Amino acid sequence: MAEYNNNNRGGAPGGNDRGGNNRGGNDRRGNDRGGRGNDSSVQGDSDFKEKVVAINRVAKVVKGGRRFSFSAIVVVGDGKGNVGYGLGKANEVTDAIAKGIDDARKNVVKVPLYKHTVPHVMEGRYGGGFVLVQPAAAGTGVIAGGAMRAVFESAGIKDVLAKSKGSSNPHNVVKATFAALAKMRDPMQIAQARGISLARVFNG
Repeated sequence: MAEYNNNNRGGAPGGNDRGGNNRGGNDRRGNDRGGRGNDSSVQGDSDFKEKVVAINRVAKVVKGGRRFSFSAIVVVGDGKGNVGYGLGKANEVTDAIAKGIDDARKNVVKVPLYKHTVPHVMEGRYGGGFVLVQPAAAGTGVIAGGAMRAVFESAGIKDVLAKSKGSSNPHNVVKATFAALAKMRDPMQIAQARGISLARVFNG
């Protein structure tokens, strides 16, 4: 009986070894999951670059004191005419920026470019924000302030003259700038629609 019991006890560690092998299988499954995670991260990579326009701290007065949270407005773009903006709110600055980036990637628009500048003069309004955007000669650079500069650089516009004539609130300025860019028309499409050369589109 003692030998029988010892064999049983001996079998138990063997069972544990098999259990260990099963755990090894779990490790292999974990590696598989890791592989899938790596694949998705590679697919999620893109050429978009982020620019934080403004971060605002918000204080809420509660019974125990004041509770702080943060809001961040972010602009993303690939430098090839694709640009978007987003707003993120969270209790931490990094979380607010991350949410803003996710929101901006969902609101990307295509901006027509002509020789690294905008094709024509355009005004944009949003709330109290009012901006004037006009093309500039090569080598001029981005003549714009603060929030507008982040939008132009993210869109890949290298030469532009812009002026904010309304509210200085960065949220309104960014949205007014996007309103102006959204109304821009592609000169190539206009030339094809009218059946004329590109030179006649600009020179009349």
